[in-house]
Amino acid sequence: MEWLNYHHLLYFWTVVREGSVVKAAETLRLSQPTVSSQVRALEASLGERLFTKVGRRLVPTDVGQVVFRYADEIFSLGRELMTTVRSGAGGKPVRFVVGVTDALSKLIAYRLLSPALHLPEPVRMICREDRVERLLAGLAVHEVDLVLADTPVPPTVRVQAYSHLLGESDITFFASPALAVKLRRRFPASLHGVPALWPGEGTVLRRQLDEWCQRQKIQPAVVGEFDDSALMKAFGEQGAGVFAAPTVLSRELQRQHRVKAIARVEAIRERYYAISAERRITHPAVVAIATQARSAVFGGHGVS
Repeated sequence: MEWLNYHHLLYFWTVVREGSVVKAAETLRLSQPTVSSQVRALEASLGERLFTKVGRRLVPTDVGQVVFRYADEIFSLGRELMTTVRSGAGGKPVRFVVGVTDALSKLIAYRLLSPALHLPEPVRMICREDRVERLLAGLAVHEVDLVLADTPVPPTVRVQAYSHLLGESDITFFASPALAVKLRRRFPASLHGVPALWPGEGTVLRRQLDEWCQRQKIQPAVVGEFDDSALMKAFGEQGAGVFAAPTVLSRELQRQHRVKAIARVEAIRERYYAISAERRITHPAVVAIATQARSAVFGGHGVS
């Protein structure tokens, strides 16, 4: 009996989806020669050429298109198999691997993920934090079940994934109690020249804050930029400057970090997405997260 090497098939399938060996190698975290040699091995085992060159592009041959369709179905069934096994059997905990983008608030992440820990069947949650591009690469090769992010799948990332909006929240400015009292008067003009703790460059919230400040004709004195929102809040708690965070977290932030709310800004909104490899959510932990987010976590905060 002839056996199909599914690793070879996965590399071929990824090359077709990504459009090139270079991008497939990045997604699979392998070298380009490794990916090329594995695709050639698949061609040898099938006795058919799977790609032809058109200019500088690799294009599937007619046989390659047939193989890709079969591969797509095979890996779709594989994802269903993993979901079924992880959801079920023998009282073992359901393994749930979730990627959290580094820009996402840790409190928001906890609120979104906690329903997965209260399912009828036990769940073993494995959380990974990284840049959205790397997490989506893990999603593409089935190392990650779900990615939580503050943006849908970027158009520059060529991964077949689906963005499910969980909810949204406007933002509130916070500061240490003494600074908050001063800044409430004449807000937002009061922010001009004030030490500010801003999210890192390239984040959705940073872009919105900069645009909002331009519209208000104010220029806070940015004394710190943070990729980690928890670290930013820790600096804010110590009085280093004013910072912005989702209004939906206002009570927890004021209690845990001993800061005070200055003012709410409805014009700036953060959205939260569950990104999955399937259009239809089936993993029981993801279903619980989406249901709770839409009914409770963001209730009354502009969920659409």
